[in-house]
Amino acid sequence: MEFICIGVSHRTAPLGVRERLALPEARQTEVLQRLAQAPVEALWVSTCNRVEVYLAAPSAELARDRAREALHSLGGAEALEHLYEHQGEAALVHLFRVASSLDSMVLGEAQILGQVKDAFERGQGAGAVRGELTRACAAAFGCAKRVRTETAVGRAATSMASAAVQLASKVFDGLKDKTVLVVGAGEMGELAARHLKNAGAGKLIVTNRTLARAEALVAEVGGVARPYEELFTWVGAADVVVTSTASPVPIFTRDNVGALGKARKGRPLFMVDLAVPRDIDPAVGTLDWVHAYDVDDIQKFVADNTAARAEEAHKAGGLVAQEVARFARERALRDGMPVLARLRQRAEAIARAEVERTLLGLGDGLTDKQKKSIEAMGRAIVNKLLHEPTARLRAVGPQGEGNRLAGAAAELFGLTEAEAAAIAPQEDAAPVAEARNTVVATGSRR
Repeated sequence: MEFICIGVSHRTAPLGVRERLALPEARQTEVLQRLAQAPVEALWVSTCNRVEVYLAAPSAELARDRAREALHSLGGAEALEHLYEHQGEAALVHLFRVASSLDSMVLGEAQILGQVKDAFERGQGAGAVRGELTRACAAAFGCAKRVRTETAVGRAATSMASAAVQLASKVFDGLKDKTVLVVGAGEMGELAARHLKNAGAGKLIVTNRTLARAEALVAEVGGVARPYEELFTWVGAADVVVTSTASPVPIFTRDNVGALGKARKGRPLFMVDLAVPRDIDPAVGTLDWVHAYDVDDIQKFVADNTAARAEEAHKAGGLVAQEVARFARERALRDGMPVLARLRQRAEAIARAEVERTLLGLGDGLTDKQKKSIEAMGRAIVNKLLHEPTARLRAVGPQGEGNRLAGAAAELFGLTEAEAAAIAPQEDAAPVAEARNTVVATGSRR
């Protein structure tokens, strides 16, 4: 199976393109099921900074065609202009780096691992993530754990939410006497509320379409919850608005925000949009008393923070290389083991037949000890003959060397596909449990 990754991110595509590809979970499941028609497997990773499709398929061409067709149908021709692609080992490296938060807009941001885990679980639920991608994800999650525990890349890392709060504090020279409104009580809204409270916001207000969710959040972090129907009342009273909802269309437009201007008497309003698709229409920023920022603006603000951790990122990159190499070796070994098993079965059957013929020819003159010695000799010959090819297959690295050697052995010894089918299905169940255990062991964002 060939691995391939195709997608767009904050590095290659403007926000307008990324938000067209940002699908609600139900649509993601539909797309996954369309992509993952057997024998193809598919993983759809969607965050505020990226939309990526990972596929495992018999050929890279098949995977590429399916991915590009799906992305074109969702984002149009413009989306195709901003695509990047990684194939084979490069696709694995990219997945490991994404899960380890080494390719994030905010280097070391912890939320990305939870988002990839959610994508993995959604893919499994849709039947799109099976053996190959399950193994790859399990290894990527293990790599992310190593990066987090063995490097300082994630220590005191600036998240998108904390960067937004830092930017607001900088604009207002502190938030001590400011009224701050958080719109949306999901993961990003919760992070923003916590950072705002820690930054000493004077009055924290949280609103959410489901009031109970907002009430649960303020019960943890402080502040007050208000019904979503009162949204623009509190926008009118706020100094800072941080918004992160799942709305497919902008909540804030130039008209509905502009209507608040007269009552505010020119008092500045700082708005940060952490949602993709955007909650704030770009035209809002043309109001002379509104300072509006989106996720791409936050990227520029955190550039210095990223540069400061470049050394740790380099160290983390070395760990990623190690883990990818380990995964590739294990994959090559898995690919070779059915051939080894078939070869051993064939050799042992030949040895047993020859031992039986030899014992029959020698008649009844041998003692039990002598018979056992001849049987042991047959087994020893098999073990010694197979030791070197077994060790060679275990030692090979990536780049398909394991497949090449295993295929050559199968051809040279005339090992049939029927023999392969009798052995290969035994491998299927283990990686699913392994990946699920890895998800639990490395934690989840929920």
